[in-house]
Amino acid sequence: MTQEYSISEYPDVEDVYRRIDKLMAQPIRLIKRDAMKEYLKYYDEKTPKSKKMVTKAKEYIPGGVQHNLSFNYPIPIAIEKAEGAYLYDIDGNRYIDFLQSGGPTMLGSNYAPVKDKVVELINECGPSTGLFHEYEMKLAKLITGHYESVDRLRMLGSGTEADMAAIRIARVATKKKNIIKIGGAYHGWSDQLAYGMHIPGTGRFESHGIPQKATKSTQEVFPNDIGALKKRLRLNKLSGGTAAVIVEPIGPESGTRPVDFDHNKEIRELCDDYDALLIFDEVVTAYRLGLKGAQGYFDVEADLTTFGKVIAGGYPGAGAVGGSEDLMEYVAAGVGGGKKRAYVGGTLAATPLSAVAGYYAIKEIEKTNACIKAGKFGDRAVKGLQDQIERYDLPFVAYNHGSIVHLETVAPMFIKFPFTIPSYPKDYLNIPNLIKAIKNLKPIKKEIFDRKFAMEEYGAAFMAEGLITIAGSRLYTSLATDEEVIDDALGRFDNVFKKVEGAKK
Repeated sequence: MTQEYSISEYPDVEDVYRRIDKLMAQPIRLIKRDAMKEYLKYYDEKTPKSKKMVTKAKEYIPGGVQHNLSFNYPIPIAIEKAEGAYLYDIDGNRYIDFLQSGGPTMLGSNYAPVKDKVVELINECGPSTGLFHEYEMKLAKLITGHYESVDRLRMLGSGTEADMAAIRIARVATKKKNIIKIGGAYHGWSDQLAYGMHIPGTGRFESHGIPQKATKSTQEVFPNDIGALKKRLRLNKLSGGTAAVIVEPIGPESGTRPVDFDHNKEIRELCDDYDALLIFDEVVTAYRLGLKGAQGYFDVEADLTTFGKVIAGGYPGAGAVGGSEDLMEYVAAGVGGGKKRAYVGGTLAATPLSAVAGYYAIKEIEKTNACIKAGKFGDRAVKGLQDQIERYDLPFVAYNHGSIVHLETVAPMFIKFPFTIPSYPKDYLNIPNLIKAIKNLKPIKKEIFDRKFAMEEYGAAFMAEGLITIAGSRLYTSLATDEEVIDDALGRFDNVFKKVEGAKK
């Protein structure tokens, strides 16, 4: 039987959590201090131009960089060339690229057949006209042909905008307000979804600058807790119902907290039982798990699907929401005919540049079997990492969903909150809970800081060894990340692991 998806074997979720619990029960395993000092010297000796440029950039840019993924400890590095599986900084250093622009460049960076089409488009039309272009239709037709649940597609500027649009459609269509998300998941940084981020149970912990009323109708339940979701849906039914449940289908933070294989089907059934829409956030999984995305892999049809950077092939202007014809009529462009609308916009959404890049990127993914090949490279990386972890007798955990690879060395996102963060004024009337929150919050904050900093140190060590990862804990493989690249990378990871405190010699 021909393999259709990048996941050759679904992770043993129970075993992953068992290993994570074992990791969390131990003191943080740091890189030996003398070794870490040598790694930090790399940035002084080998990246002086980056250091100088970022120092200057801080005079004009808050923090010195414009994107969260660009900020790395001890300094962000400045890239001047991207090609295939590699990135090159302005000091001439080469790195194996496991960032892949945050996931969308399934073909590798600056893939020539797509780049050629983009250059041709720019020469003939320019990147944007403000009016309709043929490739808007061609891209939408291509995606709707792959996704059975998507009859119509509306392109937007980002995954954040796509998720904003999806919950707006859900509320207009159902005439209900409540949105339930899985705690720890990331659905962009909009006011209503910046809730329960990164670590389940944290509620408004990271909702600084966001009025309490903005998240009043946002709720969270823990991953894999189908009973808690059912309870929340039942409670909501008594007070106006639930507009939608929104999920990252492989689990929060791109599968960092993996969910049981049947979890999505169980959520689908509950949404049907309680007349709520199901939103699949496939910003990461679309065209990374396979041509039919997570919905095809899990055999679950969502009511609404959100897409991100991959549908523009990693080029600018990348986001979309799709669904049935009836639901998508709520975001139809133009003057409405009396029907209520879910207002969305985006002057530079679906530009000729993004539509052409997305169309040819997806066609190349289809032609080259990129998802399956990248998944096999992910399997190879995880097998190698697991062998090294066992050889050095380290408590680290490595697992993957095909081309999405996770390496937990300190697991900051797995910190457990033994209480509910008070979200609204009425919660403060629960005196026992309030006392518990105040008592526990200070040590929890310290643990978050300690684990986050340790993770940043691992990221710095990996980069000094020539590996660019997402915060030292996530890797994306691509068509360009072949066996030779993986084996080279494993040698570099080995160099770090042997320098960890308590590593077996």
